[in-house]
Amino acid sequence: MRYKSKIHKGDFVVVISGDDKGRTGIVEKVMPKSHKLLIEGINLVVKHKKNQGEVGKVVRQESPIHISNVSLFDRELNVATKVKLDLRDGKKVRIGKKTAKSY
Repeated sequence: MRYKSKIHKGDFVVVISGDDKGRTGIVEKVMPKSHKLLIEGINLVVKHKKNQGEVGKVVRQESPIHISNVSLFDRELNVATKVKLDLRDGKKVRIGKKTAKSY
């Protein structure tokens, strides 16, 4: 079942659980089928890569993190907030529950 995410590409988020708890970053990619996000600089893993005829190298890259482990972050007020959907002028708008700002 596909889940309509309230966090979109380009949002600034904070990790609320796991090894990277408290770290912030920008969402690079949303994967709605698997309920996961790719966040810039968060959940880095080490990959050992070697192509035929080349010297091997170690690459650090982002790994997906589950959407339930992040929360939208307001930079101005420096606070994490949940998001609700509201109708304004006939359009759905994302509103922060703590901040009452639209995103």
